[in-house]
Amino acid sequence: MPDTPAAPDPIHDPEGGIDRLAEIMRRLRDPETGCPWDIAQDFDTIAPYTLEEAHEVADAIARRAWGELPGELGDLLLQVVYHAQMAQEAGMFGLADVVRAISDKMVARHPHVFGTESRDKTPEQQTADWEALKAAERGARARVLDGVAMGLPALTRAVKLQRRAARVGFDWPTTGEVLDKMLEEARELAEARDTLGPDALAEEFGDLLFVMANLARHLEVDPEAALRAANAKFTRRFARIEDWLAETGRAPADSDLAEMDALWNRAKAEERAPQDPERKIQD
Repeated sequence: MPDTPAAPDPIHDPEGGIDRLAEIMRRLRDPETGCPWDIAQDFDTIAPYTLEEAHEVADAIARRAWGELPGELGDLLLQVVYHAQMAQEAGMFGLADVVRAISDKMVARHPHVFGTESRDKTPEQQTADWEALKAAERGARARVLDGVAMGLPALTRAVKLQRRAARVGFDWPTTGEVLDKMLEEARELAEARDTLGPDALAEEFGDLLFVMANLARHLEVDPEAALRAANAKFTRRFARIEDWLAETGRAPADSDLAEMDALWNRAKAEERAPQDPERKIQD
């Protein structure tokens, strides 16, 4: 009697979807046959990678790197599966519980789609309803600022804290008042920089950053995106400085501040100059 062929290994099934990924992670974490590195990890050691992967997704979107986005989203999805596998090993919950929880939440928070409420609402009203539902889930005795995740980037968390406070009326009514407060904090920092110790100086600097995050909120600017753009601009212009110095056989360490500042201004002028249409076509 011929032997029954063995069932194909699910980890080699390209159509296996999320179940395939979950099985791969289960095997990586197997205490006897898994990967020593993966076995050694825990929630605390994996959490920084989760944040890093989320930032890489945001970076790919900001760069419109659509070809990279599937891979970056996959890296982020792996983090979810990783945490779920560790939780299952600890007897807390599994991947199915994660999927069920977010599915239930999406249905509950969209009664205008999955329930009987009217869909004839503006995006702003839907946002307000979403926040009201979140507040109800947190409970009547929850504090206003409860639930704003500690692990968020500091500027993003500052904006979220300020939005929560603003919903109960704790906010400057105009952008001008925020600007005044920012100038006040900048003056305090300037006056105290030579007299305060390191901890007090850091506190003053933090106050200034917090007000700048508030200003971004009033101006409807994403401070994280704005800073990422400023970082990219700095990187781009400094690279031009390096290019021009390299044409003379030198590196930045062989130059001085005055020369590099002049080259910086040259790079800035180059970016702001209108493009030559013929050159743009050639490029």
